[in-house]
Amino acid sequence: MSSFKDRVKSFLGGLSFRTGVIILALCVPCYILSFAQMALPISATAKGVLWFILFGLAKTTQYAGLAILGVEGWRRVKSKFLRNKDTKNN
Repeated sequence: MSSFKDRVKSFLGGLSFRTGVIILALCVPCYILSFAQMALPISATAKGVLWFILFGLAKTTQYAGLAILGVEGWRRVKSKFLRNKDTKNN
């Protein structure tokens, strides 16, 4: 089992920072769709299935993006947003 974990870890570690940001950004539309589908005129069972799939996809893309970015990548993304916020206030 640890060999599979090591292979996944090395695969995700080989992906670029840009790929991590794109995958992390994909979680936002998935979250929006998972809750927006509640407004559709379909049965409650279908809504539950859609929510389960879309919310699961959102969580998967979120965690995969964070795994690709790592701690240093997340700091880079955060500093970019904080820098933009500071320049808007001045």
